[in-house]
Amino acid sequence: MADDNVGASSSAGTPIQNETGDHPQQGGQPSAEKRTKSTRSGFKRHGSRYKARRRAVDILFEAEFRDQDPVYVVEQRRELSQDSESGVLPVSDYTATIVSGVAENLDGIDSAIASHLSSTWRLDRIPAVDRAVMRVSTWELLHNEEVPPKVAVSEGIELASEYSTDVAPAYVNAVLDDIAGEVQRSQSNDES
Repeated sequence: MADDNVGASSSAGTPIQNETGDHPQQGGQPSAEKRTKSTRSGFKRHGSRYKARRRAVDILFEAEFRDQDPVYVVEQRRELSQDSESGVLPVSDYTATIVSGVAENLDGIDSAIASHLSSTWRLDRIPAVDRAVMRVSTWELLHNEEVPPKVAVSEGIELASEYSTDVAPAYVNAVLDDIAGEVQRSQSNDES
């Protein structure tokens, strides 16, 4: 999981990427050579919403691991980010919206996820990071009409491939596709 002390140096002395994915020593903008090379190598640039989702996954994972209210963790990060020496980046508004939305709707979100897991999987038995990823994407599917279902699903799959095991993206994809299909069918029935 990404560390909230982004912008600081790792123990090996190499810079840790900040929330925008750039090294702080580069002034926040990669060089033209780096931009060209990264585009050619298949590196995908991520927008602010992806970065907010990734930070939300980090916070939800941490909150579950520490058995804390995730909204409280966001408040802590926001407080810490006020101290320039802390190295903690501010929490974006969209990250805070996702985290509070997941916290407020956790039972419904978990129920939706659990109902689409295969019979051999239980929500409490899958890795915590996969739960956090699916909770973020499921919240977007169920509670944020601004995000197209296709985007919520694909971003969830990408987060799973970034954070979890090699098998996670496939089952995260299956669960999120099922939830997205259910949401689309429900919207179609409402329009009829």
